[in-house]
Parts: sequence; C-alpha cells; structure tokens
Amino acid sequence: MPQVAPLDGRSTPLDAVCVGETMAMVTPTPGGRLDAESTFVLRAGGAESNVAMFLAALGHRAGWASRVGADPLGELVVGQIRAAGVDTSLVEVDPDRPTAVYLKDPGPDGTRVYYYRNGSAAAGMDSGYAARVGAVPAAVLHLSGVTPALSESCRALVEHLITTRPPGRRLVSFDVNHRPALWPDRSTAATELLRLAQAADVVFVGLDEAARLWKVEEPEQVRALVDRPGTLVVKNGSVDAVAFSAGRVTVEPARPVEVVEPVGAGDAFAAGWLSGALRGLHPAARLRLGHLVAGAALGSVSDFAALPPVQTICAALGITPDDWQQTAEDRQQIPDETHRSPVDPVRSVDPDRSAGPAALSGEAGGCPRP
Repeated sequence: MPQVAPLDGRSTPLDAVCVGETMAMVTPTPGGRLDAESTFVLRAGGAESNVAMFLAALGHRAGWASRVGADPLGELVVGQIRAAGVDTSLVEVDPDRPTAVYLKDPGPDGTRVYYYRNGSAAAGMDSGYAARVGAVPAAVLHLSGVTPALSESCRALVEHLITTRPPGRRLVSFDVNHRPALWPDRSTAATELLRLAQAADVVFVGLDEAARLWKVEEPEQVRALVDRPGTLVVKNGSVDAVAFSAGRVTVEPARPVEVVEPVGAGDAFAAGWLSGALRGLHPAARLRLGHLVAGAALGSVSDFAALPPVQTICAALGITPDDWQQTAEDRQQIPDETHRSPVDPVRSVDPDRSAGPAALSGEAGGCPRP
C-alpha cells in the first residue's frame, strides 16, 4: 500500500490543488539531441505539477497531488516541486511501483518524446485517493486529460474529482491535453475527453488538438461542442487565444517569443490564466497573463522556467505593482460567471455531431457571438 504523507496540520486553504502524474524528465541541454555526445539535465516534468509550480511562482498557495515510487527519481521529483514552493503533503509513495521517466529528443522538425510510464506509481491512483484529495480545501482543482488515459483506476479518480463537488464553489479546471500515444484510438479519446470537459467549470484546449479530436476548425465550433463549462479557452499556438465566458468572446494575440522548447507551454498558459482568475483580473488580462507565462516556458529546455520580474508582468497587464500585490492579498473568489450551470454533471456526448449554423450563432453553444 502507498505510504500516506502527513498533511502538516494545514489550516490555510490552498488557492489550487493540481492532480496528476509527474515523471523524471531527461532532456538535452540547448543544441543537443538524444545521443551519446550530448549533455543532459534531469528534471521533474508533468502537466499538473507544471501548473502548480507556475502558480506558486505567481504568488499563489498551490499544491500538487500524485504518487511516486520509493526510488531516487521519486525523491528528485517531489524535492524539485517542493523547492518551487508547492505544497507536496498530498503526495503518496508507492513501494511497489516505480516513478515514470520520459526523454526529450529535440530535432529540426520538432521534439520527439519517449515515455516509460506503464505500471508507474501514479498509474495506481484511484477513487480512494481521489476522496483524500477532494477533502482538501482549495479554491481551484486542476486536472488534465493525461490522467484518465493512464489506467482505468486513474479514469475513476478523475471521474470522482470532476463530478463530486464539496460544499461551496470550488472551481474545476480541466486541460484537455490530448496525448495520442496514451489512448487506444482517437474515437475513445474524443468521447472521453469531451465528456470530462463538459463536466468542468473551466476548460483549456488547443485548436490543433480540438481539430484532431473533434474535427473542428474554428474556436466558435469548439465552443458549440464544448458548451457546458462556464469558461472555455481555445489556444491557437503563436496566433492568439480565445475565451468564451458569460456570453462574451475575448481574443488576445500571442506574444512573439523565441522558442527553445514548446513542451510545457500549455501548462504555463493555464497557470497564468488561473492566476488571473484568482486575482479577479478582467478576461483580456487573464489571457495576457497566460501568454506571458507560456512565453517563459517556451524559452526553456525544461517545462518550468523563471518568470519575468513583477514590474514586467504588471506592465504587460496594465496594472501597478501595488495592484498586483493587493489582488494576491485579497485572494478573490473565482467569479460566478466562470462556473458552469448546476445541471447533471456528466452526460453522454457525441463528439462527431455537426456544429451547424445554429450552434455557431451561439444559440446552441451558450455563448453568443458578438
């Protein structure tokens, strides 16, 4: 049985708890490849812990929940995430399963990633662990589409967390994060990821992965399909990001940056947007902060990177450093408009249904076009 870490007598609620597997990441230093001549760095790498670390860097009380193996890699992963200011008291150590590993191989046509995660400690997470995580007070619960693809028990964990809400207004954030190699086929992934997305309050999805999963081409078509969440954020790479929320459509162009390594930028964007929501920033500023944090990740060989100075962040958002500090101290509640309607949490959906003219007009999507 996994060893349960103490909760350290926590009395202060977290701003966010992020749940999912983090692996030991092996990546070449800039200019290197996955070969005998290159030099490598060993880092923690995982979608949900990336979000937690960036949230901590942005001044929030963030926690990460997962399982690791009773091995040096597990110690490295937990130690690096804790050193980034993240609460790791929910992490459990499994003495029978290993910590997963993945290797990056950057090349002229992009980065290939090789995963070694079958039977990992995190793949053993289940609904029982979900009950422990769900009992921890936090304003935001962040999940991704990676976790339900790891195992049937992990799918049960996500199902429990995303559909069982504690008393109050906890916000459930879900990043679709489609990893084709983890799913048996596109159809299964399309159905399951859409079903889970529809049960969340805030959904992040890349336009490219939405096209791959659901055969859509425009952000409005994504909204017509993912019509239940209070907020949908559609990321379009280096072009822009579009947020649909409370009948409004907000578009924010991406910031031009030099790309060193693209992996992890989506997690950084989600952290930036969630930070803006926690601070009560207006919709455009949330997207702008998402782009800014993603830009930092794009400039690093690791998934996590140092952020610009507060003055630079404030200048990009159009606020003063005093305003930035004040919003952090206020710990504002997530606006009600961000939450989905309190209806049946999960329903059967058909990802291949047509997003016809009525849906694109906003009548079916719950978010009318301007």
